[in-house]
Amino acid sequence: MLNIENLTLHYGHSQILYDVSLSAEVGKVTCLMGTNGVGKTSLLKAISGTHPRSGGEMSLDGQSVARTAKPYTLAKMGVGYVPQGRDVFPLMTVRENLETGYACLDTAERMVSDEIFELFPVLQDMRNRRGGDLSGGQQQQLAIARALVTKPKLLLLDEPTEGIQPNIIKQIGDVIRYLRDQGEMAIVLVEQFFDFAHELGDDFVVLNRGRVTLRDKAETISRDKLLASVSI
Repeated sequence: MLNIENLTLHYGHSQILYDVSLSAEVGKVTCLMGTNGVGKTSLLKAISGTHPRSGGEMSLDGQSVARTAKPYTLAKMGVGYVPQGRDVFPLMTVRENLETGYACLDTAERMVSDEIFELFPVLQDMRNRRGGDLSGGQQQQLAIARALVTKPKLLLLDEPTEGIQPNIIKQIGDVIRYLRDQGEMAIVLVEQFFDFAHELGDDFVVLNRGRVTLRDKAETISRDKLLASVSI
């Protein structure tokens, strides 16, 4: 679904990513790991179009993506992005937040499916509550659900467990596992919670100072080796 070759990214005159190459397959979770500040969020921004890459090639489902492609274009191509911090609209209701995902859909596809409320029952119960009134865990569920409304082929998740209580972390893990097992999308997960990432990951990519230092599969890398690769 996603293929990246030698991607570079700058903020002004500062280079953040150096020749990053990776792929993400449908029906698999690709975990992007590393300590804080190594470029993980920047890479997701490049993939989603929220910050243009400086160089390198990117393709989605075999279709080349222009370096300057805008977020709207990437969303139309099937990229769903759940940013760090959630970015829920605080004064809009849960349902209104979900409906913002309609923007990249054709008119006939503009609906919130029953499946989304089955995955996140709390959103059904709170659909008329304002987004800003939800707890952090509920907002995270809303942010993921909003991305799913867009019917993504590639789902990008940036630190979905950050600041979340354990019972909701488990629920989010169950949802990611369910989405993977449906075999209809590729998932790229940025995650600092090592055990969460290790349990879910099929493929692992480790960044250090903006460069890929390890690429491996769950079946061929030991837990200890992976842990050592992401430790300071």
